[in-house]
Amino acid sequence: MSRPAPLSGFPELLPRQRIVEQRVIEQLSRTFELHGFASISTRAVEPLDQLLRKGETSKEVYVLRRLQAEEGDSSDSGLGLHFDLTVPLARYVLENAGKLQFPFRRYQIQPCWRGERPQDGRFREFWQADIDVVNRDDLPGHYEVELPLVIGDALRSLPIPAMRMHVNNRKLSQGFFRGVGLSDPMAAVRIIDKIGKIGPNGVSKLLTETLSATDAQIKLCLELAAITTEDQSFVDRVQALGVVDPMLDEGLAELSAVVGAAAVDAPGLVVADLSIARGLDYYTGTVYETFMTGYERLGSVCSGGRYDNLASDGKNRFPGVGLSIGVSRILVPLLNQNVLSASREVPTCVLVALPDTESRRDCDRIARSLRSRGIAAEVAPAAQKYGKQIRFAERRGIPYVWFPGEADQPGEVRDIRSGDQVGADVDTWTPPESDLRPTVG
Repeated sequence: MSRPAPLSGFPELLPRQRIVEQRVIEQLSRTFELHGFASISTRAVEPLDQLLRKGETSKEVYVLRRLQAEEGDSSDSGLGLHFDLTVPLARYVLENAGKLQFPFRRYQIQPCWRGERPQDGRFREFWQADIDVVNRDDLPGHYEVELPLVIGDALRSLPIPAMRMHVNNRKLSQGFFRGVGLSDPMAAVRIIDKIGKIGPNGVSKLLTETLSATDAQIKLCLELAAITTEDQSFVDRVQALGVVDPMLDEGLAELSAVVGAAAVDAPGLVVADLSIARGLDYYTGTVYETFMTGYERLGSVCSGGRYDNLASDGKNRFPGVGLSIGVSRILVPLLNQNVLSASREVPTCVLVALPDTESRRDCDRIARSLRSRGIAAEVAPAAQKYGKQIRFAERRGIPYVWFPGEADQPGEVRDIRSGDQVGADVDTWTPPESDLRPTVG
């Protein structure tokens, strides 16, 4: 069999890298739970009509098909792998509304699949970490203020570069575009969302071709998109443009609350950026895009917003607000550049040295005793010279080697980093807390 080639867009991590990913997922879970979010897990597939009903995503969906399906077998037809965790959440809420307590605070950390062109920070299979608050009928605006602060806590707890969250409000944008007289404000939102890719000239051209916008309208739209402030001064700058609309006023007030709270509770985290639009149709209020300092080329690594109409059963409406962290988008580039690493490539804290083949069962008992007290341990694979067994531990980053004592004598444990070796009782010896598990940094 020839050596297999890697599949582009489907990252696979080495053991040391996977430890980093696991620790990040554990820390995110811990932070979300500290804020009262409950974990859920949803199936990998959703009906295509649900996956395609919000926004332009048809080119991104992987369709499910069974290779040996018989002619006429349509049991898997119309199913696709989920490309995010928001659409599955909407379906989950509708199916379980009678069993959930509202407001429903959920977090979800799972793989997703998206059929886009692989590039730096963008993959076809990737991990996402989402938090959402969903309520029945109405969702108070304070949740739009709370969620970026939760995400800020989560991201600051990770050993990664600093983050900056850019926020805007759909009501602000749509109200402004309506106020300047554009025929389709929602189309204008989608066009402005492209400004980072095609620039002001490209946006001007699209506004002209798509909406027959005048030069005066285009000028106002570009002036709005150019407003960026770290405080609530954006309100005065927008009002100075002279555009009037009730929805605009509502959006200004909502965004001002988000930016004002973050300035007090998480200084430096949030910036008002009125070019942020978020292309998905279902957003209706605050929208968020987060960029990693020094890695802005990756695009937004944590995005989301408020949605009022994503989930409805005809009688009840379930508005929500959520944010999604691109775990793989953040970690894979950092891991590949060795910016992040784990202190060892195995969980093992202690390698029990094997004096001879006949001692393996005794050594297994030592390892079991260590494990019973929460110390990860394994027995050396072969009864080689102790020098070779120590090098085996060194190559894997295992910090301690346990040398069994003869007969009823206690053993000795060596810190192979310092060379210190002391007598130790297998029933009482404990390493420093920092050595129990691999550290990440």
